[in-house]
Amino acid sequence: MAEIERLTITLPSDMAAVVKGAVEGGDYASNSEVVREALRDWKMKRALQLQELTMLKADIDKGLTDLAEGRVQDFDKDRIIERGRKLLAARSPSV
Repeated sequence: MAEIERLTITLPSDMAAVVKGAVEGGDYASNSEVVREALRDWKMKRALQLQELTMLKADIDKGLTDLAEGRVQDFDKDRIIERGRKLLAARSPSV
């Protein structure tokens, strides 16, 4: 089992109420359980974001290489930006 370290955190009233409500509702045994699960979810979300960023950088590098080596025939910056905006809008807000 991992070593445990005690921390004290301060939350806005609305967040504290959510934590307390989850415990009082029986979903969790303690405030600490709520915070631990939230941190696990945050770590997973962050890892996915970093993975997406790495893939995006690789795509950009490939595109720049293709452009430099003359493999790009039609380069329309505005079309690319618009496509990116549409893809971003279609993404789940939780990611």
